[in-house]
Amino acid sequence: MVQSECWLLRGLLGFICLLPMCMSAATDLCVPLKTVRESLNLSLRRRFMKMNFPINYTIQVHYEEVFRLRNISRLNMSNEEEPVLKRDLQDLWLWVSQRGIKRVLRVLPERHPTRHKYLSNLENLFRDFEALYNQRNPKDEERELPERILNIWYRLTDPSYEGWKSVTPKSILDNCYRTMLCLFKECFSKEDDNYDYCEVLNWRKGKKTT
Repeated sequence: MVQSECWLLRGLLGFICLLPMCMSAATDLCVPLKTVRESLNLSLRRRFMKMNFPINYTIQVHYEEVFRLRNISRLNMSNEEEPVLKRDLQDLWLWVSQRGIKRVLRVLPERHPTRHKYLSNLENLFRDFEALYNQRNPKDEERELPERILNIWYRLTDPSYEGWKSVTPKSILDNCYRTMLCLFKECFSKEDDNYDYCEVLNWRKGKKTT
């Protein structure tokens, strides 16, 4: 009995020692992520991703590159055999967001103001965040990804995949912004804030859009 209590105490002490490290890692990630959020604010998205393009202008992206709150809800649907971890969704968000920025950059002339005054800088911010994110969250090479996530990765990397969708440049960053607040809400939520960033209906009411 005494030995069991001793082991329990050691485990508790070990957890307490690791807790500040985990909190520190999360805090470190929040700093560059909040900088990304500042660059994704609504006024900048409207100015550079809407007003700087012709009316009703769209580009072609893969279906899976339109990563919305609904996608998160569907992927989060309970599956005890193959649970989707938050890290899986964060990885997917980061990759899809960077692909979306690259899609827009490909169609922009070299001197287009959105390219050199906005998107190039945003791409660098994502690159900086990715480096820190991978450093703070090393991948478990032994873990197999859930089939739902793997299917998305396969389609996005398949050169013969023909699942295309027309979207506006602004909608790419709108979805990037909203899903970021959902998947990294610990960086943006306040203790007295009961707003659910992952709830689609809340966004439809026109709140928390900046």
